[in-house]
Amino acid sequence: MSIQNTKGILRLLTAFAATAVMLTLAQQPIGWWPLAWVAYVPFVLVCFCDTKPFKLYLAAFIVSTCYWLGNIYWMSFVTVVGWIAFCLYTALLWPILALSLRWCRTKRIPLVIALPILVVGIEQMQGLFLGGFYWNYLAHSQFTNTALIQIADIFGAAGVSFVVAMVNGLVAEMLLVRRPWFVVRNVIIAGIVLVGTLGYGQWRINQSDKFVTPGPMIAAVQTNIPISVKKSFAAEEQIFDELLGQSNQCISAGAKLVVWPETMVQAILNQQVLRLLVDGHSYKLFDETIREHAKKGVFVLAGAYDGTPRYDTGNIRLAQKFNSAFLYKPDGSQAPQKYSKIHLVPFGEMLPFSNIPLVRKLLIKMSPYDFDYTIDPGTEYTVFEMQPPGTNRTYTFSVMICYEDAVPFMARKFALDERGNKQINWLVNISNDGWFVRFENGKVLPATELSQHAAICAFRAVENRLAVLRSVNTGISCMVDTLGRIKDGYAAGNLPRKAFDRQGVVGWFADIVPIDTRTTFFSKHGQWLDFACQLSVIVIIIAQIAERFFLKRRTKGKKGSKINDDKTFGKK
Repeated sequence: MSIQNTKGILRLLTAFAATAVMLTLAQQPIGWWPLAWVAYVPFVLVCFCDTKPFKLYLAAFIVSTCYWLGNIYWMSFVTVVGWIAFCLYTALLWPILALSLRWCRTKRIPLVIALPILVVGIEQMQGLFLGGFYWNYLAHSQFTNTALIQIADIFGAAGVSFVVAMVNGLVAEMLLVRRPWFVVRNVIIAGIVLVGTLGYGQWRINQSDKFVTPGPMIAAVQTNIPISVKKSFAAEEQIFDELLGQSNQCISAGAKLVVWPETMVQAILNQQVLRLLVDGHSYKLFDETIREHAKKGVFVLAGAYDGTPRYDTGNIRLAQKFNSAFLYKPDGSQAPQKYSKIHLVPFGEMLPFSNIPLVRKLLIKMSPYDFDYTIDPGTEYTVFEMQPPGTNRTYTFSVMICYEDAVPFMARKFALDERGNKQINWLVNISNDGWFVRFENGKVLPATELSQHAAICAFRAVENRLAVLRSVNTGISCMVDTLGRIKDGYAAGNLPRKAFDRQGVVGWFADIVPIDTRTTFFSKHGQWLDFACQLSVIVIIIAQIAERFFLKRRTKGKKGSKINDDKTFGKK
């Protein structure tokens, strides 16, 4: 390889690496969010250098693979093979972005328009065919910029990514183009969008007092159990006793609803199953204890296992298995409604394409178990009701389990009824992020996943103007208000006052939940911007393929015509 080729490849790798580093530093837990506004500039500039397409796309793929391997390293705690395979798959999006940018340049589409459309489209394509992977968006780096993120109630998180990417496009255009009038035009376009976004955000913040009222005191319990301990089932009673102890403190603080994390009650609480078990069975004892606990005058939302029973040669087995949330009422009864998780996590809760035998065997090797552990998805978007004792007010809420709070359409489906009216007062997220921590010398070591997960959840609150209470094993348990602000402090509790310090610790907190009566455009119409941009990327890819196809045919036709002419005139 010549020195010139070596320098060219190093230039490509350096530029893409600069983008990867800035995108990483912009996200939690570092949180240097200003970098996101220029992170794509090196990427854009190097796409237009005099480089052969194959080298450009290969360099983009290599750096993108490294970027994802580093940013979601915590996925390797669950499945190393699955982590590598997923990163290689997702890394294909950077070459697609580079290819599409070059095509837009040949069509003279301004970068202030092309880049935001392509970036939002590429973000929406993360995890395509695997249920989506709504992680590390440009928008997520901006969750602390309260005025900026308010446009999410119209456009979703994609709207914030669009604005940030537009500024990236403007900066790159200013470095590439020397025509003053062209630069001025783009500055005006980006300036209007940015000022309009901030102005709208400030207006939404200022009007909040007219629409937000205080709700009841609700509380979250946070356990700190690594998944290795939980999977052994050796500490199920200890975990349960810890839940009760923290929950009692919540009740003493005046909480009307106490929320426990995902599957931290290591029992099946389905009443059909419990009726078939002998007296004294641990599942029955857990259920009876929670009933007595709720009689202290509180609603208890417990994350536990679930399933529908069937008989098999005299034994009780499960025909279906679910990851569910059960609500216990102050009269000691279990509410007839329950919520079973709908959006399952690939490799963690289900094996994609497992109906294909060869694929199924391969995927089992990528999973954390040596058998098909797939659970069944729920079907009902449950709305829970609670009327605190001594009041005549009924409140409604819904539950998102684990990564469901990272999926925009999940919160939206809960927010409105069939007529488009707001049907719940707040959202709850129960999660077990103990999958993504390490346990060394008796101490839990958190991963970057914990803080990133919390930041993403903030957008569900803005999109639907619904506060979110998070109860998360290993953290971060917190209250997110309807403006997307992750609240530090609380009315009562023993967790660290600063929300992002609540990692790898045990505790609880209770606070007044804000209730917002506003119904949003996003709740009614969903991710229209995401899908429009994704469709644009697909159209651009098809257009490029079509152009290459017709160009080759045209070239072949011309060559054939020349040969015929040569024969006609007797030329060799």
